[in-house]
Amino acid sequence: MTRVRAAILDDYQGVSTELADWSRLHDQVDVQVYRDTLSDEDSLIKRLEPYTIICAMRERTKFPASLLDKLPNLRLITTTGLQNRGIDIAAAKSKGIVVSGTTGVGNSTLEHIWAILLGAVRYIAQEDRRVKQANTQWQHVIPLGLHGKTLGLVGLGNLGKGTARIAKAFNMHVIAWSPHLTQERCDEAGVGFAKTKEALFSTSDIVSIQMVLSPSTRHLIGASDFSIMKPTAFFVNTSRGPIVDEAALVDVLQRKAIAGAGLDVYDLEPLPLDHPLRSLDNVTLSPHLGYVSDDNYKAWWEQTVENIDAFLSGEPKRVIEPK
Repeated sequence: MTRVRAAILDDYQGVSTELADWSRLHDQVDVQVYRDTLSDEDSLIKRLEPYTIICAMRERTKFPASLLDKLPNLRLITTTGLQNRGIDIAAAKSKGIVVSGTTGVGNSTLEHIWAILLGAVRYIAQEDRRVKQANTQWQHVIPLGLHGKTLGLVGLGNLGKGTARIAKAFNMHVIAWSPHLTQERCDEAGVGFAKTKEALFSTSDIVSIQMVLSPSTRHLIGASDFSIMKPTAFFVNTSRGPIVDEAALVDVLQRKAIAGAGLDVYDLEPLPLDHPLRSLDNVTLSPHLGYVSDDNYKAWWEQTVENIDAFLSGEPKRVIEPK
């Protein structure tokens, strides 16, 4: 039997082959693990051209039609998650490339929204650093109390609704806005309806983004929105970096025109080492961990092995079709 080559991409923690039993594939598949992310298309083509199977982690590596055109050996992309907006699904199907997905466990993204929100408003990272540096001054900041404060949600899908439910446990007032949000949907979720984006940004103590990235939401949030936020307000983005004009966000943080931010997503990931966000003391950063959890990873990699096995048996499973 002819052996096929498979590449596991963007395995930052190096755990993909540890969290699942790959032994069932050993007689048919040679697996290569890559722990870094390449964004240059020419470099990607050179790396990926030999492989029949590619295992993709969410949207870390993008697969536009221009890349798929230059991977003649590729027959299967198996991605973590049941959708991956970094893959041109229609282009893949037109080239006879099967795209399979995986299901997750729990809701680690909702957990991380609150982890980074609380970390930001209570200055956990900053004070942790000072304590560990044995700074002689004990306590530098006054955290923002959540009771009675207003949380403004940009987007009221499943994650937005979940975020709102938790906010109410802190006795917060929750309002929401998005381009197509209605009073009825807000009433159903038990949150206030901000009729305009300006109303949400000007009145909220914390603004949290819960939108999907699409052509219509790219740079949905910009300088004019930051300019009307309270100087005591915080901005949180755990959705996708390009929803926000990153240069405008950096500017408002550098000028300390708002109290701070909590960010899990960026225009370019991994975040460049010389990026200005890395040097600011009023922003709490995490490396796109929203969907990362032990349970999710185990489920994803076990199902990745299942997807490859099913594909090699001629019966692909969890196939993602173009929309």
